[in-house]
Amino acid sequence: MRLTKFSDYSLRVLMYAAASGERLATIDAAAAAYGVSRAHLTKIVTTLVRGGFLEGVRGRSGGFRLARPAAEIRLGDVLRLTEPDFDMVECFATGESCVVSGCCRLPRVMQQGLDAFLAVFDGVTLADVALAPDAFLPPQARAAGRPASGPAGAG
Repeated sequence: MRLTKFSDYSLRVLMYAAASGERLATIDAAAAAYGVSRAHLTKIVTTLVRGGFLEGVRGRSGGFRLARPAAEIRLGDVLRLTEPDFDMVECFATGESCVVSGCCRLPRVMQQGLDAFLAVFDGVTLADVALAPDAFLPPQARAAGRPASGPAGAG
């Protein structure tokens, strides 16, 4: 199973926000930290705000932060919001045309696999995977002990 880049970066944006604590994170700083386009992260942040995972603050000194504690954000819920579908095989999709769909046993096994996959993510919260703010610094800056320009610094 492969997650979309949208889901991947949604999880990363949440990790970035968790490292920022109560301080507002910016899309520009997160985009720079991950080397991703600002436009792509803007869509992700908008989706996460609408989903209730992030709080967005508009304006010149605006940004985003977690809408609730990291320990209350289950990764499975994030994936259900950000993945367009979990149609692993044709018979999961509407309008499927498989000739054996009426008697095939494969969909049940596939559904069990999907359920197990999501159950793992349901058992993990953002707090379980959160990183320290200095994790978002380039390796050479971490080694030199320079102040953070990411979540903990003036970003």
